[in-house]
Amino acid sequence: MTTTKRAYKLQEFVAHASSVNCLKIGRKSSRVLVTGGEDHKVNLWAIGKPNAILSLSGHSSGIDSVSFDSAEVLVAAGAASGTIKLWDLEEAKIVRTLTGHRSNCISLDFHPFGEFFASGSLDTNLKIWDIRRKGCIHTYKGHTRGVNAIRFTPDGRWVVSGGEDHSVKLWDLTAGKLLHDFKYHEGQIQCIDFHPHEFLLATGSADRTVKFWDLETFELIGSAGPETTGVRCMAFNPDGRTLLCGLHESLKVVSWEPIRCHDAVDVGWSRLSDLNIHEGKLLGCSYNQSCVGVWVVDLSRIEPYAIGNLTRLKGHPEPKSDSSGNVPILTENNAKVCSGRLAISQNSDPVSKETKSLGRLSVSQNSDPITKEKESKSFACMFVFTPLLFSFVFFCIQWLNPN
Repeated sequence: MTTTKRAYKLQEFVAHASSVNCLKIGRKSSRVLVTGGEDHKVNLWAIGKPNAILSLSGHSSGIDSVSFDSAEVLVAAGAASGTIKLWDLEEAKIVRTLTGHRSNCISLDFHPFGEFFASGSLDTNLKIWDIRRKGCIHTYKGHTRGVNAIRFTPDGRWVVSGGEDHSVKLWDLTAGKLLHDFKYHEGQIQCIDFHPHEFLLATGSADRTVKFWDLETFELIGSAGPETTGVRCMAFNPDGRTLLCGLHESLKVVSWEPIRCHDAVDVGWSRLSDLNIHEGKLLGCSYNQSCVGVWVVDLSRIEPYAIGNLTRLKGHPEPKSDSSGNVPILTENNAKVCSGRLAISQNSDPVSKETKSLGRLSVSQNSDPITKEKESKSFACMFVFTPLLFSFVFFCIQWLNPN
């Protein structure tokens, strides 16, 4: 499909016989989509195609959460009964049925490596499951209401949960304990994402704000908002420069230190449920009743990735590539200025901001780019070697502490 628009609807289709309750994009390929419905079905779709690839049955109640594993060969679905089922997509059959939650399973996330995943429920518990052992290996208690959002850190050592109780909790998987409780939000947590290579966490809430947290000091770096609506979804751009925030009818592009809104794009996705960035395009999926809509935003046509703004900000005459590695084409339509700047609500102490720990990559506005590049490489190495150590430690822990 050829278009010069900054955002457009790719397709809309009827996904279930009754209401759609949840959906998730495959993050590896950005070409597949899984939906869960009130009709007890889990349906698999190839994005851009009108008909389902698979329709998976087995649950006896409505589906409240779905997720792909990192390889997109397994799908997990949590039901209103609290039961979780796993399907092997190649064989289109159920490989695990897991019970333990006492109420609706409303959130799921697979570990970035290893055969583990996490689930959150209206019963207030966060559970870690071992697919090989066919059971729960740890239950984290601490939330006072349902666990809406879950995300593992890129290195696999920690998991973060966001709840209806307005809190964001950081859990250490190897030690099996709470590391920190972030409590600055004033509404339920709706989305969580980690920076691809810095110790930085972003959280979006129904309180209409996005908050950025330093994961070394656990300090609040800054807060963007309030918006006109709650923040439904978010994702860091793979280049690490911006956070893309999905609101009710729009997308906002935000950076931090200092907090800044670079652009706002009107998108008609309404009940946005998931978004993913792949090859310079942002893909957003929404649902309304029994229908699903798929939307595309061309990142090369929005700030700060439009070529005119990139060269002006960087002070270089040569064209800068967009997130896909291609030089974007400058048009008259891609210079739309963000109409509603996000309000700045950052930490008041300027000294603490300028003397961030050297463990963070973005230490200050005037940091040495050569030093920053070296630190980035050291973090990349950490993410390569940490999985091996984590797998060994986590394997020992789960046998010593089976519950």
